[in-house]
Amino acid sequence: MRPHIFVVQPTMPEAVAVLKRVGKVEIFDRERMISRPELRDALQRADYVFTLGDTPIDAELIESAPKLKGIAAMAMGVTGVIDVDAATRRKIPVTRIPHYIGTTTADLTMALILGITWRLVEADRFTRSGRFHQEQSMTFLATSLPGKTAGLIGLGQIGAQLATRLRAFELDVIYTKRNRLGRDEERELGVTYVADMDDLIKRSDYVIIAASYNPSTHLLFQERHFRLMKPSAYFINTGRGRIVEEPALVKALQKKWIAGAGLDVYWFEPPVSEPNPPRELFELSNVILTPHIGSATYESRRKMSVRNAENIVTMVRGERPDDILNPEIYD
Repeated sequence: MRPHIFVVQPTMPEAVAVLKRVGKVEIFDRERMISRPELRDALQRADYVFTLGDTPIDAELIESAPKLKGIAAMAMGVTGVIDVDAATRRKIPVTRIPHYIGTTTADLTMALILGITWRLVEADRFTRSGRFHQEQSMTFLATSLPGKTAGLIGLGQIGAQLATRLRAFELDVIYTKRNRLGRDEERELGVTYVADMDDLIKRSDYVIIAASYNPSTHLLFQERHFRLMKPSAYFINTGRGRIVEEPALVKALQKKWIAGAGLDVYWFEPPVSEPNPPRELFELSNVILTPHIGSATYESRRKMSVRNAENIVTMVRGERPDDILNPEIYD
């Protein structure tokens, strides 16, 4: 019997083709996240599940799936989303994928910086409304990037790629993080370390959240930090929404404590709940909002989904996947 493979959201056709080589594939073909009851029903039919990192699969769901033999997550991390311990007790392998999103997230971050600086969304709406009548108008003045300072809060794989892009636009790049980079790496990236986050915020024309989300970064950026920013400065977050006190961000934009923001992530996102950006942000012209698309290029998603599918193929063949999170089940 060919195994039943359940895919929790539509994915790249190349990945589906890989899965179809070894099993019968069922896809939850909706534009929304699968609900918990729908997921429970599907898991009861499934031998293997191709899931995303924001789809919670807890102990109760795992125990309710008697046929389940493997879980492959198209995510770099699954902490707090998939109960790996519960899967291990059932001898169910759980895999993740390598970090493929550094380039795309850095590109999106740069796009938000350029978009909010040049007021592209406002300018587009202005032009579409038929109000453009003068080429050399004072209406949409922006600020130049060269010579400005970008402050990175966190500097990992994504931050390193972002730093090279910022330097190409002739910005000075400063950063802060718990563990400072080596001097050679700082020199290679062209970045300067600032030990105190408050000092970095005060000096920056662009404050950029580039840290990963974990207990130490939960609510790292709060109202007092927005008050430290220059009134001409911009806030950019392509990391995770829960690093930031979101009501304080809304307040800072409404009261114009800061010039604007570019946001790809929000407080209410899976696995916490259905995505739900604050409605107050929709009324503001000094913010660009994107729907968590840091990995959304054909190239990146193709690589991510095919790797995830290949992990399932390896499980079906009874072999140990390279991306295994609970290797002890094979001991």
